[in-house]
Amino acid sequence: MTDLNPVVLAIAMIAAFACAIGGGAMIRRGERRKGTLMLVMTVVLVANVAIWTL
Repeated sequence: MTDLNPVVLAIAMIAAFACAIGGGAMIRRGERRKGTLMLVMTVVLVANVAIWTL
């Protein structure tokens, strides 16, 4: 593992939280398709971080 790896993982998790919040807000505003896609992207991003850490 390189020294930059923990920074990249932290940025990815911050992005996942931001996508989850944004997806929830989009769903509440009535944009169900875009909000759902944001939540799916969140799941994929968290899964990638889990794979990278194992």
